[in-house]
Amino acid sequence: MKKRQVYFDNASTTPLHPRVLRAMMPYFTRDYGNPSNLYEIGRDAKKAIAVALEQISTALHCHPDEFIFTGSATEADNLAIAGAVRAHKSEGNQIIISALEHKGIMAVAEALEKKGFEVIKLPVGQDGLVNPEEVKKNLNDKTIIVSITMADSETGTLQPISEISSLIKSFRKDKPLPYFHTDASQATAYAEINVEKLGIDLLTLSAHKLRGPKGIGGLYIRHGGKLEPIIYGGGQQGKLRSGTENVPAIVGFGEAVELNEEYKKKGSARVKKLRDALQKGIFKSVPKVVLNGHPTKRLPNFLNISILDVEGESLLLELDERGIMINTGSACNSESLEPSYVLMALGNPYEFIHGSVRFTLGAETTRSEVNYVLKYLPAIVERLRKISPLNLSLDEKKTMSDPRAFIGGQTPHFLRKKIKK
Repeated sequence: MKKRQVYFDNASTTPLHPRVLRAMMPYFTRDYGNPSNLYEIGRDAKKAIAVALEQISTALHCHPDEFIFTGSATEADNLAIAGAVRAHKSEGNQIIISALEHKGIMAVAEALEKKGFEVIKLPVGQDGLVNPEEVKKNLNDKTIIVSITMADSETGTLQPISEISSLIKSFRKDKPLPYFHTDASQATAYAEINVEKLGIDLLTLSAHKLRGPKGIGGLYIRHGGKLEPIIYGGGQQGKLRSGTENVPAIVGFGEAVELNEEYKKKGSARVKKLRDALQKGIFKSVPKVVLNGHPTKRLPNFLNISILDVEGESLLLELDERGIMINTGSACNSESLEPSYVLMALGNPYEFIHGSVRFTLGAETTRSEVNYVLKYLPAIVERLRKISPLNLSLDEKKTMSDPRAFIGGQTPHFLRKKIKK
């Protein structure tokens, strides 16, 4: 008999909704035209893109021509950062980001830093929040762009985007720079994404976080914003993103955004109730557990915890044997044994980070699935602790920068690679 499967990793990806699939299907077969062509099936494909743009711009409260489609949120992030600094390199050389940004931001910022741009990486508090005053303190006449994630992909902590936006607007007055960008890929499913209320210039979206297809993302670009493309070719999408548009995925993206706007309000309350039940149940039945991120200012479907004296990877595999799917960090980092840079930014020591796991609920999560996790998790943790060399206490979070400082000088195997010789 096939084991039960319980999915608690919606921050990595979400299942494609049947309504989205139905909308996409004709564009794989019957309506296969290239939207750049003038004959009928080409015009039909172009109309389908226009419908998707209308669906997305309605949700964002922007004009359809302020949004372009990309191959992923990572590409959209790259276009926002690299596109802005290339277009304005004669006017400045500074980029401001937070320590919690997605790799799509971190990596392009690091690449630009090697080319001579100054990158300011803002710290966060133990609750995972960026202090708006830190943004204000680092702004200067050379700042081209500020990029602060709306909600990070590991703890789901929601940043004060509107407050940061107000500070940036006050600083620039009637000047176009600096731009303010936010990656809303994780946040869109449950947070408001009204670009006018948020006061942002650039915003990244991703379809597969919204029960849409993988391989499609997009970037909102406020009218007047000037970016240089990072992909060159036939000049599609206002010459900002060349390449034949992926019509089925674009159609699915638009449908997923519209579906999500219908679901969001009711879904947020429902998923938060389930998340809180899961959190309460874990903290009641499993000793020595730490909540990572802000206790209240976070997405309603996120629960990131450190279970002391247990390796997150071992716990993940044990739960997988029961059909329970979770993660030990963002999906983009799951193949690396390096400690999560997001959790490190919160001030967590290595041994806490390596016991961290992330539960992210979704629209399909049920109370029965929450109860299923609570049925098996305590016993699995107890069994893993019996074979663990660790015996930490909750107050040991304050130090332990050197893993050799505990367990009588013995270092757990998963921390050995972090010790400098």
